[in-house]
Amino acid sequence: MSDSDRKRLPGPRYPAFDRRLRQRNPVPGESSEWRAVAPVGAREATSDRIYGRNPVLELLRQGGRQVDEIAVLAGARGPLSEIVALARRRGVKISYRTRDQLTAIAGTDHHQGVVARVATQAYLDLDALLSLPSSRGGTAFFLVLDQVQDPRNLGALLRTAATFGIHGVVIPKHHAVGLTDAVARTAMGAVEHVPVAREPNLVNVLETLKESGVWVYGLSVDQGVPLWQADLTGPLCLVLGGEAEGLRPLVARTCDVLLTIPMAGGVGSLNVAAAGAIACYEVARQRAARDAASMAPHDETNKSP
Repeated sequence: MSDSDRKRLPGPRYPAFDRRLRQRNPVPGESSEWRAVAPVGAREATSDRIYGRNPVLELLRQGGRQVDEIAVLAGARGPLSEIVALARRRGVKISYRTRDQLTAIAGTDHHQGVVARVATQAYLDLDALLSLPSSRGGTAFFLVLDQVQDPRNLGALLRTAATFGIHGVVIPKHHAVGLTDAVARTAMGAVEHVPVAREPNLVNVLETLKESGVWVYGLSVDQGVPLWQADLTGPLCLVLGGEAEGLRPLVARTCDVLLTIPMAGGVGSLNVAAAGAIACYEVARQRAARDAASMAPHDETNKSP
């Protein structure tokens, strides 16, 4: 594209938001706030951008992370109007971009007309994570993920965690996906509700959990107690393995109990996100049944006078 072609682009020029223009014709003194953009088709985008209507809307509604700016498709109406109105009420800077500029910012063309620049998602300290059951109430329920690498799986598991009231999630620092834009998009706003800790040694994390009175249950593909036969009503942590290898041997040995999901046949195993959703549901089901039983009136018809 020549300089004359650039001048004929529709709408005003925003070189700080157009990666291609920025690379070819950098502007002296321009802001670097939007510069670190992943290329289109990258597996993971940068960690300070959220794109898509529902994730950005939930981000603004929740108000957990600071939203520095939202870039919106110029002339768009409908659902984007609600995002713009909410951003204005929160005092968030709003800018209007072309579709190509939004694609350059997001690193993908699946932005649905809006990209938010936010403060990088903060990881919670492990001690703070472990204190959440006492401050928020409820029986302790944690999720530890052993080298889950697909952002779609992590996003789906965070959404499951939010659905079933998990107090916190722990992921490893190495050989695992972190809280990227791809994760946030799949989670559809759940990253704003579920605290996440990132630790270098999961075995130490599990030992710390056990010392605090939490039972550690690892989900295994081919060995262990059938999920629905285990008592999951007490304080617990579910440990799920990665996509390729499942639980690493040392992590599996550190668990108090190994659980398995009985398979009726046809397939040998489940995707980690699907298996995690089933296990979390069983925990919630057992705890709901326990609570209902504790609230039921006692039968006193057989008592002696």
